[in-house]
Amino acid sequence: MSRQAMLLDPAIRDWVLIPIMIVMVLVGVVRHQVTVLLNGTPKKADLKSARETKALQRCGLLRAHGVHIPEQAFHGRKAFLSEAFEKGTYLKEPNAGNKPRGNVMQDPAYVETMMDGMKKNMMNIIPQTVIMGWINFFFSGFVLVRLPFPLTVRFKGMLQRGVETHDMDVSWVSSLSWYFLNLFGLQSVFTLILGSGHAADAMRDMQAMSTMGMGNAAGPNLSATGQPQDMHKIFLAEKENLDLTEHEWGLENVETRLLVKYGKKPASVLLDQKKDKIARLAGRQGSGASSPAAVAAPSAAAAAASRKKGRRQV
Repeated sequence: MSRQAMLLDPAIRDWVLIPIMIVMVLVGVVRHQVTVLLNGTPKKADLKSARETKALQRCGLLRAHGVHIPEQAFHGRKAFLSEAFEKGTYLKEPNAGNKPRGNVMQDPAYVETMMDGMKKNMMNIIPQTVIMGWINFFFSGFVLVRLPFPLTVRFKGMLQRGVETHDMDVSWVSSLSWYFLNLFGLQSVFTLILGSGHAADAMRDMQAMSTMGMGNAAGPNLSATGQPQDMHKIFLAEKENLDLTEHEWGLENVETRLLVKYGKKPASVLLDQKKDKIARLAGRQGSGASSPAAVAAPSAAAAAASRKKGRRQV
């Protein structure tokens, strides 16, 4: 099907198309500067709150990357963190669990964080609402530009908002759709002008319009509903996850694996070592050995014996 030919007045380009793009760039730059002024100097992080967060991160790293340390070192860290989580060593207020919870709205830190979130959301919502109203009032029903490539009919509602015609080709763009294209397409321009991490972010604008923003005011120790989290319960849950984590050293039998890889030893050697390990674990469970030293000693002796055996065979 041949594409439609429509002649647009050059004044539309000079007084509608380009001005909308220039206004959106200027509004984005001004909004970024106002947001920087509203944020002010960054607040100092609370040492005790940071310690709570870092303790949880440390436990997560141990569970995820414990294969890179020997078994004895893993069990030592595991026992230390489990005891600390159970006693509440890293809690901001160790005895807070016995105290009744007060009204969260009376917490100055929470109120301040909530007000900061509201101001940021208003700075995102108001400029875009004003620009959209300006375009709808002055340029409603304008056809501004034609895309240089064909599109399917599914794009018609996105590219021709405010123009209720069924016969016009999909490649034509209305004034309101041109606003949305600039809203998301100017992000690279803002990054070039303002740098990375700028406040003129269209995705954040759309999230603020959808949530209308009270939930984003939650701080690091606040849940999505805005209520303070019970860090003691979180630590106990993390302790249970850590207790269920079994250690498997990533460098176990590394010499044998290297020799098998380069054909110096048969692959059956690895199978024999795995069978020996399973037998040791079964015997350890039957004898009830649970201390880190008792767990680490047999594996260390077996690893030393395996290395000696490998040297003799080589």
